[in-house]
Amino acid sequence: MAEKKKILFIVEAMGGGVFTYIVDLANELVNVFDMYIAYAVRKQTPADFMNYFDKRIHLIEVRNFKRAISLPKDIRAFFEIRDISKNVQPDVIHLHSSKAGALGRWAFNGKKIPLFYTPHGYSYLMQNHSIVKRTIYKIVETICGRRNCITISCSAGEHQESQKFTRNATYVDNGIDINELQKLIDSTVISKERPSIVFTLGRICYQKNPALFNQIALAMPNEKFLWIGDGELRKELTAPNIEVTGWTERGEALKYLLQGDVFLLTSLWEGLPIALLESMYMKKPCVVSNVIGNRDVIKNGVNGFVCDDVSEFVDAIKSVDAHKEYIDRAYNDVVEKYNTRVMADKYSKIYMNIISGEMV
Repeated sequence: MAEKKKILFIVEAMGGGVFTYIVDLANELVNVFDMYIAYAVRKQTPADFMNYFDKRIHLIEVRNFKRAISLPKDIRAFFEIRDISKNVQPDVIHLHSSKAGALGRWAFNGKKIPLFYTPHGYSYLMQNHSIVKRTIYKIVETICGRRNCITISCSAGEHQESQKFTRNATYVDNGIDINELQKLIDSTVISKERPSIVFTLGRICYQKNPALFNQIALAMPNEKFLWIGDGELRKELTAPNIEVTGWTERGEALKYLLQGDVFLLTSLWEGLPIALLESMYMKKPCVVSNVIGNRDVIKNGVNGFVCDDVSEFVDAIKSVDAHKEYIDRAYNDVVEKYNTRVMADKYSKIYMNIISGEMV
């Protein structure tokens, strides 16, 4: 039996949707490849994160990875990931998130070992950063885009951004583990004696635009709104009809999703949001903001609602019952396209093609 090829993931942003993505993808790929994950712990990383991974996956902590720019730490992380690669001797290295992408594209030349990079949402698109910081991030992407590395975006919209920096780019849509999700759905009893709930899931931060979420809740005082999660901007959720769950374990968070009725996503930017795909599979009507990632998945008037302002959000939420066909279309999209089996198959082909010397 041929020895499995080794894949090394290098991941700094091990929290939120990226964490779910890494878990689901690695757990699928380990059936074909020998999987190694060099990771950093964030505040959002589950305390028992190791239990989420298949026991065959090798987990290696990068102790000097930090989210913020820190020259001493970044230099140490640079050499640390190089040492990890020397020890693992991978056949492919795949960098995940902007920090790993910036350091990794200079730590490795992409010649002896094929190199891939997935942004999971470009930092220069993050509107909570100053223009100066965003310009620096864009310059970094421009310079790094000249390295011998293939960028694999997680949505068509992100791919369009990637092509601004490199021609060596493709994309594979994010996907979710529908088998595990179905097990949870089958084992959860949904209470019928409850009010209708408009919900979202994620960190209460600038990216998720809690101010807009709050404005929509204020405009619909007779509806119950639920934010599954917590974060530094919790104080912006002042509407009396909003409930905040606080941080919960993933299984508990998904149970809250199942109890909800309308999924609302007011983000200022996205990669391709996992919570949106999960809500689509759970057959929840989806009402989302008009940004990259959201509009790559939700087509307005086809499988959900894409909105630009408060009045459009309110009208969409009020009209979900009149458009039940959107729910089935969204569900079928996940079953046919946005799931880990499809995602892993595409990555496997890309990896094996590059290992065998073929073009991606």
